[in-house]
Amino acid sequence: MIPRELLRKVRRIEITTSRLVTDVFAGEYHSVFKGQGIEFEEVREYQTGDDIRTIDRNVTARTGKPHVKKYMEERELTVMILVDLSASCRFASRQMFKSQLATEIAATLAFAAIRNNDRVGLMIVTDRVEKFIPPRKGLQHVLRIIREVLGYEPRGRATDIAQALEYLNRVARRKTVAFIISDFLSDATPAVGKGSEDFKKILSVTNKHHDVIAVTLNDRRETEMPECGIIALQDAESGEVTHIDSSSREIRERYQRDNASRLQRRKQLFQSVGIDQIDLYTDTAYSQALAGFFMKRRRKRMLRV
Repeated sequence: MIPRELLRKVRRIEITTSRLVTDVFAGEYHSVFKGQGIEFEEVREYQTGDDIRTIDRNVTARTGKPHVKKYMEERELTVMILVDLSASCRFASRQMFKSQLATEIAATLAFAAIRNNDRVGLMIVTDRVEKFIPPRKGLQHVLRIIREVLGYEPRGRATDIAQALEYLNRVARRKTVAFIISDFLSDATPAVGKGSEDFKKILSVTNKHHDVIAVTLNDRRETEMPECGIIALQDAESGEVTHIDSSSREIRERYQRDNASRLQRRKQLFQSVGIDQIDLYTDTAYSQALAGFFMKRRRKRMLRV
Protein backbone atom coordinates (compact mmCIF):
# COMPACT_ATOMS: atom_id res chain seq x y z
CA MET A 1 0.00 0.00 0.00
CA ILE A 2 1.50 3.33 -1.10
CA PRO A 3 1.03 6.13 1.48
CA ARG A 4 -1.41 8.83 0.37
CA GLU A 5 1.10 11.60 1.09
CA LEU A 6 3.67 9.94 -1.16
CA LEU A 7 1.09 9.66 -3.96
CA ARG A 8 0.34 13.39 -3.62
CA LYS A 9 4.05 14.20 -3.93
CA VAL A 10 4.39 11.95 -6.96
CA ARG A 11 1.41 13.64 -8.61
CA ARG A 12 2.78 17.13 -7.91
CA ILE A 13 6.16 16.25 -9.39
CA GLU A 14 4.49 14.57 -12.37
CA ILE A 15 2.52 17.72 -13.15
CA THR A 16 5.45 20.10 -12.62
CA THR A 17 8.11 18.19 -14.52
CA SER A 18 5.84 16.97 -17.32
CA ARG A 19 4.84 20.57 -18.04
CA LEU A 20 8.51 21.59 -18.02
CA VAL A 21 9.36 18.89 -20.55
CA THR A 22 6.55 20.12 -22.82
CA ASP A 23 7.20 23.86 -22.51
CA VAL A 24 10.98 24.13 -22.27
CA PHE A 25 12.77 21.40 -24.17
CA ALA A 26 10.32 19.00 -25.77
CA GLY A 27 12.19 19.02 -29.09
CA GLU A 28 15.65 19.65 -27.67
CA TYR A 29 16.00 16.19 -26.15
CA HIS A 30 15.27 14.52 -29.47
CA SER A 31 17.68 16.69 -31.48
CA VAL A 32 20.50 16.28 -28.95
CA PHE A 33 20.43 12.53 -28.30
CA LYS A 34 18.64 10.81 -31.17
CA GLY A 35 20.89 9.07 -33.64
CA GLN A 36 24.08 9.52 -31.63
CA GLY A 37 24.57 5.78 -31.32
CA ILE A 38 25.09 3.38 -34.20
CA GLU A 39 24.61 -0.34 -34.48
CA PHE A 40 26.30 -2.79 -36.87
CA GLU A 41 23.87 -3.95 -39.57
CA GLU A 42 25.74 -5.90 -42.27
CA VAL A 43 28.85 -6.26 -44.46
CA ARG A 44 28.57 -5.46 -48.18
CA GLU A 45 30.91 -4.95 -51.12
CA TYR A 46 32.76 -1.66 -51.35
CA GLN A 47 31.13 0.98 -53.56
CA THR A 48 32.65 4.15 -54.97
CA GLY A 49 32.37 6.89 -52.38
CA ASP A 50 32.36 4.61 -49.33
CA ASP A 51 34.55 5.66 -46.42
CA ILE A 52 37.69 3.49 -46.57
CA ARG A 53 37.79 3.52 -42.77
CA THR A 54 34.76 1.20 -42.77
CA ILE A 55 36.52 -1.52 -44.77
CA ASP A 56 36.30 -4.91 -43.06
CA ARG A 57 39.79 -6.34 -43.51
CA ASN A 58 38.88 -9.88 -42.49
CA VAL A 59 36.03 -10.23 -45.00
CA THR A 60 38.07 -8.46 -47.68
CA ALA A 61 40.98 -10.87 -47.21
CA ARG A 62 38.68 -13.91 -47.22
CA THR A 63 36.74 -12.97 -50.36
CA GLY A 64 39.43 -11.17 -52.28
CA LYS A 65 37.08 -8.21 -52.83
CA PRO A 66 36.88 -5.08 -50.65
CA HIS A 67 33.94 -5.11 -48.26
CA VAL A 68 32.74 -2.42 -45.86
CA LYS A 69 30.78 -2.55 -42.62
CA LYS A 70 27.37 -0.93 -42.79
CA TYR A 71 25.85 0.67 -39.71
CA MET A 72 22.45 2.04 -38.85
CA GLU A 73 21.35 4.63 -36.35
CA GLU A 74 19.90 3.33 -33.13
CA ARG A 75 16.16 3.82 -33.18
CA GLU A 76 15.87 4.26 -29.43
CA LEU A 77 18.03 5.22 -26.50
CA THR A 78 18.62 3.73 -23.10
CA VAL A 79 18.75 6.35 -20.35
CA MET A 80 20.07 5.52 -16.88
CA ILE A 81 19.51 7.98 -14.06
CA LEU A 82 21.89 7.60 -11.10
CA VAL A 83 20.55 9.46 -8.05
CA ASP A 84 22.77 10.09 -5.03
CA LEU A 85 20.73 9.82 -1.81
CA SER A 86 23.68 9.96 0.60
CA ALA A 87 23.39 12.03 3.76
CA SER A 88 25.07 15.11 2.26
CA CYS A 89 22.20 15.35 -0.25
CA ARG A 90 19.67 15.60 2.58
CA PHE A 91 20.68 19.21 3.16
CA ALA A 92 19.06 22.56 2.47
CA SER A 93 19.54 26.14 3.57
CA ARG A 94 16.99 27.77 1.29
CA GLN A 95 14.18 26.63 -1.01
CA MET A 96 14.56 22.84 -1.24
CA PHE A 97 16.73 19.92 -0.16
CA LYS A 98 19.33 18.72 -2.61
CA SER A 99 17.57 15.35 -2.58
CA GLN A 100 14.29 17.04 -3.55
CA LEU A 101 16.05 18.82 -6.40
CA ALA A 102 17.52 15.47 -7.47
CA THR A 103 14.04 13.92 -7.56
CA GLU A 104 12.62 16.65 -9.77
CA ILE A 105 15.57 16.47 -12.15
CA ALA A 106 15.26 12.68 -12.35
CA ALA A 107 11.54 13.00 -13.10
CA THR A 108 12.13 15.63 -15.79
CA LEU A 109 14.74 13.52 -17.55
CA ALA A 110 12.58 10.40 -17.28
CA PHE A 111 9.54 12.15 -18.78
CA ALA A 112 11.70 13.53 -21.61
CA ALA A 113 12.89 9.98 -22.33
CA ILE A 114 9.45 8.36 -22.50
CA ARG A 115 8.10 11.22 -24.62
CA ASN A 116 10.67 10.08 -27.19
CA ASN A 117 9.85 6.38 -26.78
CA ASP A 118 13.16 5.66 -25.03
CA ARG A 119 13.83 3.27 -22.18
CA VAL A 120 14.76 4.72 -18.80
CA GLY A 121 16.17 3.06 -15.70
CA LEU A 122 17.17 4.11 -12.19
CA MET A 123 20.05 3.53 -9.78
CA ILE A 124 19.82 4.84 -6.22
CA VAL A 125 23.33 5.15 -4.82
CA THR A 126 25.09 6.02 -1.58
CA ASP A 127 28.32 4.24 -0.65
CA ARG A 128 26.74 1.27 -2.43
CA VAL A 129 24.19 0.62 -5.14
CA GLU A 130 21.04 0.66 -3.02
CA LYS A 131 18.50 -0.06 -5.75
CA PHE A 132 18.57 -0.83 -9.45
CA ILE A 133 15.50 -0.60 -11.70
CA PRO A 134 16.19 -1.91 -15.22
CA PRO A 135 15.36 0.41 -18.14
CA ARG A 136 11.82 0.17 -19.49
CA LYS A 137 9.31 2.34 -21.33
CA GLY A 138 6.00 3.83 -20.33
CA LEU A 139 4.34 6.31 -17.99
CA GLN A 140 3.71 3.79 -15.21
CA HIS A 141 7.38 2.89 -15.20
CA VAL A 142 8.39 6.54 -14.84
CA LEU A 143 5.90 7.04 -12.01
CA ARG A 144 7.46 4.04 -10.27
CA ILE A 145 10.89 5.66 -10.61
CA ILE A 146 9.60 8.87 -9.01
CA ARG A 147 7.97 6.92 -6.16
CA GLU A 148 11.20 5.05 -5.48
CA VAL A 149 13.33 8.19 -5.31
CA LEU A 150 10.78 10.01 -3.15
CA GLY A 151 10.07 7.21 -0.71
CA TYR A 152 13.36 5.33 -0.51
CA GLU A 153 15.13 5.20 2.86
CA PRO A 154 18.84 4.68 2.12
CA ARG A 155 20.95 2.42 4.32
CA GLY A 156 24.26 4.11 3.54
CA ARG A 157 25.28 7.63 4.56
CA ALA A 158 28.45 8.14 2.53
CA THR A 159 28.96 8.47 -1.24
CA ASP A 160 30.79 6.21 -3.68
CA ILE A 161 29.92 7.12 -7.25
CA ALA A 162 32.83 5.04 -8.54
CA GLN A 163 31.18 1.85 -7.29
CA ALA A 164 27.93 2.85 -9.01
CA LEU A 165 29.76 3.39 -12.31
CA GLU A 166 31.42 -0.02 -12.06
CA TYR A 167 27.97 -1.53 -11.55
CA LEU A 168 26.62 0.39 -14.56
CA ASN A 169 29.45 -0.90 -16.75
CA ARG A 170 28.59 -4.48 -15.77
CA VAL A 171 24.83 -4.30 -16.38
CA ALA A 172 24.63 -1.93 -19.38
CA ARG A 173 25.35 -4.01 -22.48
CA ARG A 174 24.63 -1.21 -24.95
CA LYS A 175 25.54 2.46 -25.14
CA THR A 176 23.63 4.36 -22.47
CA VAL A 177 23.00 8.01 -21.70
CA ALA A 178 23.88 8.12 -17.99
CA PHE A 179 22.90 11.11 -15.85
CA ILE A 180 24.71 11.17 -12.48
CA ILE A 181 22.72 13.40 -10.11
CA SER A 182 24.92 14.07 -7.07
CA ASP A 183 26.69 16.73 -5.03
CA PHE A 184 29.91 14.71 -5.43
CA LEU A 185 30.82 15.41 -1.78
CA SER A 186 32.87 12.47 -0.58
CA ASP A 187 36.36 11.21 0.17
CA ALA A 188 35.65 8.21 -2.03
CA THR A 189 34.58 10.06 -5.20
CA PRO A 190 35.90 13.62 -5.00
CA ALA A 191 37.65 16.01 -7.33
CA VAL A 192 40.53 15.61 -4.91
CA GLY A 193 41.01 13.23 -2.03
CA LYS A 194 41.88 9.64 -1.24
CA GLY A 195 40.36 8.13 -4.36
CA SER A 196 40.68 10.97 -6.87
CA GLU A 197 42.84 9.16 -9.45
CA ASP A 198 40.76 5.97 -9.25
CA PHE A 199 37.59 8.05 -9.62
CA LYS A 200 38.99 9.86 -12.65
CA LYS A 201 39.90 6.51 -14.22
CA ILE A 202 36.45 4.96 -13.77
CA LEU A 203 34.81 8.17 -15.05
CA SER A 204 36.97 8.06 -18.16
CA VAL A 205 36.33 4.35 -18.79
CA THR A 206 32.57 4.76 -18.34
CA ASN A 207 32.41 7.79 -20.62
CA LYS A 208 34.15 5.86 -23.41
CA HIS A 209 31.40 3.23 -23.36
CA HIS A 210 28.48 5.49 -22.49
CA ASP A 211 27.46 9.15 -22.66
CA VAL A 212 27.93 10.39 -19.08
CA ILE A 213 26.50 13.71 -17.88
CA ALA A 214 27.20 15.02 -14.38
CA VAL A 215 24.27 16.87 -12.78
CA THR A 216 25.84 18.61 -9.80
CA LEU A 217 23.69 19.61 -6.80
CA ASN A 218 24.78 22.67 -4.84
CA ASP A 219 23.60 24.83 -1.95
CA ARG A 220 24.82 28.41 -1.43
CA ARG A 221 25.69 27.74 2.22
CA GLU A 222 28.33 25.27 1.03
CA THR A 223 30.29 28.15 -0.47
CA GLU A 224 29.19 31.17 1.61
CA MET A 225 29.43 31.39 5.39
CA PRO A 226 27.24 33.93 7.23
CA GLU A 227 28.66 36.00 10.07
CA CYS A 228 26.84 34.64 13.14
CA GLY A 229 29.43 33.90 15.85
CA ILE A 230 30.45 30.42 16.98
CA ILE A 231 28.76 27.76 14.87
CA ALA A 232 28.92 23.98 14.74
CA LEU A 233 29.46 22.38 11.36
CA GLN A 234 28.64 18.69 11.04
CA ASP A 235 29.83 16.45 8.23
CA ALA A 236 26.58 14.80 7.15
CA GLU A 237 28.29 11.59 6.03
CA SER A 238 30.85 11.05 8.81
CA GLY A 239 28.98 12.81 11.64
CA GLU A 240 32.14 14.70 12.63
CA VAL A 241 31.42 18.09 14.25
CA THR A 242 33.72 21.12 14.00
CA HIS A 243 33.19 24.41 15.85
CA ILE A 244 34.35 27.58 14.15
CA ASP A 245 34.11 31.32 14.79
CA SER A 246 32.17 32.71 11.82
CA SER A 247 32.69 36.27 13.09
CA SER A 248 36.30 35.97 11.91
CA ARG A 249 36.65 37.49 8.45
CA GLU A 250 39.73 35.38 7.82
CA ILE A 251 37.84 32.14 8.52
CA ARG A 252 34.91 33.15 6.30
CA GLU A 253 37.23 34.07 3.43
CA ARG A 254 39.19 30.82 3.81
CA TYR A 255 35.94 28.85 3.80
CA GLN A 256 34.87 30.59 0.62
CA ARG A 257 38.26 30.08 -1.06
CA ASP A 258 38.45 26.41 -0.14
CA ASN A 259 35.00 25.67 -1.49
CA ALA A 260 35.48 27.75 -4.64
CA SER A 261 38.66 25.74 -5.23
CA ARG A 262 36.75 22.48 -4.67
CA LEU A 263 34.13 23.42 -7.26
CA GLN A 264 36.81 24.44 -9.74
CA ARG A 265 38.66 21.14 -9.31
CA ARG A 266 35.40 19.27 -9.79
CA LYS A 267 34.75 21.18 -13.01
CA GLN A 268 38.27 20.50 -14.26
CA LEU A 269 37.90 16.81 -13.46
CA PHE A 270 34.80 16.48 -15.64
CA GLN A 271 36.40 18.49 -18.43
CA SER A 272 39.54 16.33 -18.36
CA VAL A 273 37.56 13.18 -19.17
CA GLY A 274 35.12 14.83 -21.59
CA ILE A 275 32.02 14.80 -19.38
CA ASP A 276 29.43 17.57 -19.64
CA GLN A 277 28.25 19.17 -16.39
CA ILE A 278 24.92 20.71 -15.47
CA ASP A 279 25.42 22.89 -12.40
CA LEU A 280 22.26 23.29 -10.28
CA TYR A 281 21.51 25.18 -7.04
CA THR A 282 18.72 24.57 -4.55
CA ASP A 283 17.62 28.23 -4.62
CA THR A 284 17.57 28.68 -8.42
CA ALA A 285 15.07 27.44 -10.99
CA TYR A 286 16.64 24.49 -12.79
CA SER A 287 14.68 24.85 -16.05
CA GLN A 288 17.11 27.44 -17.43
CA ALA A 289 20.16 25.32 -16.63
CA LEU A 290 18.62 22.25 -18.28
CA ALA A 291 17.58 24.21 -21.36
CA GLY A 292 21.09 25.69 -21.54
CA PHE A 293 22.60 22.21 -21.44
CA PHE A 294 20.44 20.98 -24.32
CA MET A 295 21.25 24.06 -26.41
CA LYS A 296 24.97 23.57 -25.78
CA ARG A 297 24.75 19.90 -26.72
CA ARG A 298 22.88 20.75 -29.92
CA ARG A 299 25.53 23.30 -30.96
CA LYS A 300 28.31 20.76 -30.32
CA ARG A 301 26.49 18.16 -32.37
CA MET A 302 25.96 20.58 -35.29
CA LEU A 303 29.68 21.38 -35.30
CA ARG A 304 30.50 17.67 -35.64
CA VAL A 305 28.21 17.23 -38.64
